Amino acid sequence: MSSTNDASRNRRPPVGAEPDWLTLGQAAKYLGVAQSTIRKWSDVGRLPAFYTPGGHRRYRRGDLDAFLQRSASPARNHTEGPSILIVDDDDRIREFVRVNLEMEGYIVREASSAEEGLSALEEEPPDLILLDVMMPQVDGWEMLRRVQERHGVGSIPVIMFSGKVDDETLADAESRGAQAFIGKPFNPQQLIESTKHLLPV
Repeated sequence: MSSTNDASRNRRPPVGAEPDWLTLGQAAKYLGVAQSTIRKWSDVGRLPAFYTPGGHRRYRRGDLDAFLQRSASPARNHTEGPSILIVDDDDRIREFVRVNLEMEGYIVREASSAEEGLSALEEEPPDLILLDVMMPQVDGWEMLRRVQERHGVGSIPVIMFSGKVDDETLADAESRGAQAFIGKPFNPQQLIESTKHLLPV
């Protein structure tokens, strides 16, 4: 373990600065990831962790913000990891999913509509598409059909997601060639695990 990480482990949050320090559970919620992921990042030195006299981890809010900013940086090298295209008209969901997947090592591009997503496909086909079903004008099913028409069925894996999840929808997704189907609101860890299963980093 590096001396820098050792030093971080030995430091203690200053007295009177509690509002700026988060517990492990609070930090996990703040970043939108599992507590086990936070522990892993701390253990390998990606995210500074500080310990109380009782041995509990504490995280500085500024360090979490800096970590999010690094993960969202557009100046990432496209050779760093597999590429993913997320297509959804909800800006907040796109950002939330992108940040989580970039933290896992993926290169993520965004599209706010099916037409924008199809254009992005022509520029540079991704290794995986995350596709919302319910979008205005051209919905996810139609985009899936066009992707398959242009690139072939199964040539680019697709994970569909929607607020409507029932047996008929799941069967419909499978019959149309989607590799997986996830419901909203998202369990980010489920989405990450489905992505990693189809497209390992």
